[in-house]
Amino acid sequence: MNQKTLLALAKKHGTPLFIVDHNELRKNYALFRKHFPRVQIYYAVKVNSDPAIVKTFYDLGGSFDVASMQEFHTVHENIKKLPAKKRQHFIWDKIIYANPIKPIETLRELDRYKPLVTYDNHEEVKKIAKHAPHAGLALRLRVPNTGSMVELSSKFGALPGEAVDLIQYAHDAGLVVEGLSFHVGSQCTNPENYIQAILLCANIFHESRTRGFNLKLLDIGGGFPAAYDSSVPKVSELAKKINHELNRLFPKDIEILAEPGRFLVASAAHAVSKIIGKAVRNDKLCYYVNDGVYHTYSGVIFDHCRYRMKSFKRGKKRLCAVFGPTCDALDTISLAEQLPDLEIGDYLYSEDIGAYSAASSTHFNGFPPAKVIHINQQTL
Repeated sequence: MNQKTLLALAKKHGTPLFIVDHNELRKNYALFRKHFPRVQIYYAVKVNSDPAIVKTFYDLGGSFDVASMQEFHTVHENIKKLPAKKRQHFIWDKIIYANPIKPIETLRELDRYKPLVTYDNHEEVKKIAKHAPHAGLALRLRVPNTGSMVELSSKFGALPGEAVDLIQYAHDAGLVVEGLSFHVGSQCTNPENYIQAILLCANIFHESRTRGFNLKLLDIGGGFPAAYDSSVPKVSELAKKINHELNRLFPKDIEILAEPGRFLVASAAHAVSKIIGKAVRNDKLCYYVNDGVYHTYSGVIFDHCRYRMKSFKRGKKRLCAVFGPTCDALDTISLAEQLPDLEIGDYLYSEDIGAYSAASSTHFNGFPPAKVIHINQQTL
């Protein structure tokens, strides 16, 4: 999307505006498939659960990683009219419920779908055996998250040393463990996280076989980084190292899954906001816009992400602060932007804001979330 398109949409639809380009979604999906030909893509719905985005990935033949029943139902909308047998096959083959901790109510609802679910402890096995005995299981392992923007290992994952015993425990409870899963942390720029995790899983596969358990799948999780800046390694470089280890350590009959989210959607969205106030405080020019960290820029708080604010106008730039519209001082988009001298009513925009942004937007202080606009939904 160029500046002219963004500005035209803002003037037509008003602001704040969140614009999703489905051509970019398709491009990112194709890029991931190109570099990971052996890997089945399970889009991590949590990153942006907009039904239109889910529909585009469904039309591309994608699979889905869901972590709540709401996300499950968002995906299920695309298959609800399929014949019962085809619908069930899709759920078996293309959905993983990848939240290791699930409420009893969720397990009861999931059971009739006979899904693949993750677990990482004995108590979860007891719950699944009682309330979702038809589910297949994948054991979530704790792996290194060094260098990832958002680490997950402190919250989820069984220790490698207890892995096979947990597989045995699930087996004794009448459940079937299909394979292993891990997550190296969100926006992972350290390929060694993947390398170490894959090697760890290969060892557990081997030990499992010696105990009589033949695992069938490996879920290498998410963490594939979006190209926010030039310091992020290219996906081709990451794929070369990961594919080498997968092919070296896992036979072709082992199914390989991945849960990319940020990589697929980050670059597909732009945010456009309007300047609603202007002041000079402590010798710094401050702009106030009608979007903020309680809305599209929620990733500043929840995702440890920084989004550059850009102007549609040119001019000599100076150090500025940009604040959101609410009364909370936490609603600070940036204290260090380089922007020209602008007027109330002018527009600012941010690129690469599709992931973990609108997904956690709120109505705090009575300000509604940005209006979402989809472009290029239909292929040419």
